[in-house]
Amino acid sequence: MRSLQSEIEQHGTRILRLVDQHPDSLFSKAGFYQRLMALSMRDEEFKLQLFRFVDVLPSLHGSGEIVEHLEEYFADVRDGFAPFVHAGIRLARIAPWLSGRVLRWNVSGMAHQFIAGKNADDVVKTLRKRRAQKIGFTVDLLGEAVVSETEANEYAARCLDLLETLTRETRSWTDPVGRNSDLFPIVNVSIKISALYSQISPTDPADAIAHLAPKLRPILRRARELGAFINFDMESYAHKNVTIELFKRIFTDEEFKDWPHAGIVIQAYLRDSEIDLRDLIEWGRARGTRFAVRLVKGAYWDHETIKAAQNGWRCPVYSQKPESDANFEALTRLLLENESIVTGAFGSHNVRSIANAQAVADELGVDRSRFEFQLLYGMGGPIKRALVEMGYRVREYCPVGELLPGMSYFVRRLLENTSNEGFLRAKFAENLSEDELLRDPRELLRKSRNGVLPRSNNLITNAMKEPHPSYNRSLHTPPGDTYENAPLTNFAQQENQEKMRKVLSEMRARLGKEYPLVINGEKIFTGKTIASINPSLPEDVVGAVAEAGIEEAERAVKAARDAFEKWRWTPFEERAQLLERTAAIMDRRRFELSALEVFEVGKPWTEADGDIREAIDFCLFYAQQMRRIGRPRLTQHVPGEESYYHYWPRGVAFVIAPWNFPLAILCGMTTAALVTGNTVIMKPAEQSAVCGAMLMEILGEAGVPPGVLNYLPGKGSVMGAHLVDHKDVDLIAFTGSREVGLRIWQSAGITRPGQRELKRVVCEMGGKNAVIIDADADLDEAIVDCTYSAFGYQGQKCSALSRLILLEENYDRVMERLLKAAASVRVGNPEEPGITVGPVIDEAAYHRILDYIQIGKSEATLAYQREDVPAKGFFVPPTIFSDVKPNMRIAREEIFGPVVSVLKVRDLDEAIAVANGTDYALTAGFFSRSPANIERAKAQIEAGNVYINRSCTGAVVGRHPFGGFKMSGGGTKAGGADYLLQFLVPRVVTENITRHGFAPEQTPEYRDEFLWPEPQ
Repeated sequence: MRSLQSEIEQHGTRILRLVDQHPDSLFSKAGFYQRLMALSMRDEEFKLQLFRFVDVLPSLHGSGEIVEHLEEYFADVRDGFAPFVHAGIRLARIAPWLSGRVLRWNVSGMAHQFIAGKNADDVVKTLRKRRAQKIGFTVDLLGEAVVSETEANEYAARCLDLLETLTRETRSWTDPVGRNSDLFPIVNVSIKISALYSQISPTDPADAIAHLAPKLRPILRRARELGAFINFDMESYAHKNVTIELFKRIFTDEEFKDWPHAGIVIQAYLRDSEIDLRDLIEWGRARGTRFAVRLVKGAYWDHETIKAAQNGWRCPVYSQKPESDANFEALTRLLLENESIVTGAFGSHNVRSIANAQAVADELGVDRSRFEFQLLYGMGGPIKRALVEMGYRVREYCPVGELLPGMSYFVRRLLENTSNEGFLRAKFAENLSEDELLRDPRELLRKSRNGVLPRSNNLITNAMKEPHPSYNRSLHTPPGDTYENAPLTNFAQQENQEKMRKVLSEMRARLGKEYPLVINGEKIFTGKTIASINPSLPEDVVGAVAEAGIEEAERAVKAARDAFEKWRWTPFEERAQLLERTAAIMDRRRFELSALEVFEVGKPWTEADGDIREAIDFCLFYAQQMRRIGRPRLTQHVPGEESYYHYWPRGVAFVIAPWNFPLAILCGMTTAALVTGNTVIMKPAEQSAVCGAMLMEILGEAGVPPGVLNYLPGKGSVMGAHLVDHKDVDLIAFTGSREVGLRIWQSAGITRPGQRELKRVVCEMGGKNAVIIDADADLDEAIVDCTYSAFGYQGQKCSALSRLILLEENYDRVMERLLKAAASVRVGNPEEPGITVGPVIDEAAYHRILDYIQIGKSEATLAYQREDVPAKGFFVPPTIFSDVKPNMRIAREEIFGPVVSVLKVRDLDEAIAVANGTDYALTAGFFSRSPANIERAKAQIEAGNVYINRSCTGAVVGRHPFGGFKMSGGGTKAGGADYLLQFLVPRVVTENITRHGFAPEQTPEYRDEFLWPEPQ
């Protein structure tokens, strides 16, 4: 009896022999494309620039623009074929009108290698050619990046039109294999679920299904009437669970329960793909009707690895290609073992994977007419011909659409073709031997050390190595540039959704508690309270917090001053460990703290979780940074003398925090002061005082000594002003409005009688943040990011987009999509998952923002205002103004709400001038695909944080140190390597170590802290 490997080799050898009878290059289009791809496979940097140029080309309108971008992308090429590239650039400059057309024509030709037609009518010509070759089809409509419900509805209409056209044009066609043709309808359409609803949130699969199902039913109903097949495509991991649940739910409906002509995709590179497939098979048996599964490797590897690394998640995809190949084979067997209920469609160009499916089918006695192979249009033509000749059913995946919306698909195919690990490259470009092409992926893994192969073209991320960072750092913590951020909660996982719902329910039952002040470790109720109100439901009192007055302020200052003399001499390692214990407690109580923020300040789930993550990061990052700067360091190596540079704490710190990041900012300023040896009086915003009480409770549990931290909520105009002026307050850390910040800055400059120190003020204020969208920007990305930057958390972020600056050239295109996107964002109570826009913080803010909207109506043109906002609660409608001039109030003054001013400018010169023409310099954004313009924006835009081709909100500790200048702040950077220095005074201790002409030969670079009395 022959082994399975022998059978695989036999099948594989036959396929390869047939392939060699019809020799073809890797790239079926010869000439320009083939030469360009060959060059790209020889140099990764050239490939990167090439694919970026290809990506931007369809959005360029004139030949001059094309030539400019060509030069920007390739002028710095320095490898072996630099002369070829530079010669092309020089030629393009001579006749841009001609070279621009030639380039566009050639790239369009490249795209048509993979895109089968512009529309339904166009693709039929291609399908007829394939029919003559006995190859079937599944047609996919490109353009899955929808930013509004208008675009989603257009996609649904195109699906219906495609069904009608394909059915009409193929009415007389028959199945090329003949046997079991009832399992394989001629018309087969693949649908991108994400293109049917613009607001899919992994946090809220129920909402996604509620919107998707009504759009799908007419398509499915018509497909069934026409005898067509519908396949649900699988995209990014974030949408996987929604797609599977939607598929199961809609095909369990009475109307479609007995319809067998529906399928779904399983991606073998996902670690949980076997669980999903077994679940689907079990569901299919319970349903009692056959369905189909298209098994693929997966096309979003780079996206998934990058996303996981950025968010601190365990990577959902296998990190090694042989792992994916081996899993593909395991899932192939699982499908064929369950052939009685599921029809397998094996999507691969890898001859080893194909031969494995053939051999396993033979072993299990599954007739070759009861499954099929699917390959991509434009790739692996000889393999398709070989399979047809062997009597197997072959279907080609045929994308249809215009070049611009099809670019993401096109670039994925380019990456697949030129990947160092791709089968097509190995066979058709590198001519590897049969033995190498048909090797068992499990054997490859067994032979590698620890089952891990060295990789040549993919990321190695910390997210792949461990699911989350450790909260127990050691004395040997590495430098700050290696800091690993705490992970975000992945709400795509059902267990996290369920946990958040449960904790919200429990938190609601606990609303209304009273919380004391804490002074010198003593809990104090003053008889007066501050009521914290739920802005979504103002009748809900989240909690009543004791209100401090002047008397309590004096007690807190004394307690902090008395505690300082001991705390300042506490070794920095003990202080760092206090912060790490705090982070661990926060992580343990993460969902509880997130739920509190939902109720107290109206944060949506993901925004609340992000705030807790930031608070944890501040603790861990500042602990790490204190270890970095805590030991005295030698200034210079000088014989006979040692001079050590080190830091002392300043004294008593008064921390004044805002409500919009109620734990993160309060925690960040407080822990920075504590870890540097200062004692703290902590005043939260009145609107978020319960969050402040929670932070005090957590730090108390972590072991902060009495008097070192004092919790003092109260009115800023009374108690706050008193402490700002107090002679015994040495440092003020403030984040809030410009008006209050400038008042603090001015007051701190006055020296009071008995004052011992010049007061240090760490002052972070607001912004009037601008985003510029360049003429060549990727609007799919820009619209999504700008909508979120403007309306996420109701625009109540100091970093939020307030001014959108558009060039005349793309103004109409951007505005058309922006207004539709704004009309599609979800507005509602943030207790529900997936909400983007919730309530503003309180009634005063509600009326102030509405007043600004009235000012905007008098100054500019109301381009859009949402109408369907909840009547109860402090909900302000998302609003967009056009025809805004730079000198208008709505373009100059911070509104701090969901209001955007759109300014039209002539060119980039004016755009940058307008962006810089405010009193503020906090954040700014720039969307462009011009390397030269991007470099200019990096150099010229005036903002503390400049973001290129991404949202202008969402700074991450350590990764994006945050803070501005001008009237946005004093230039400090929270979460940055130098932030702790604001809380310290530098000191140098010099000793003459020469004795009678003798001195030590070496002086250590670092020494122990200067502590007295010395720790025992």
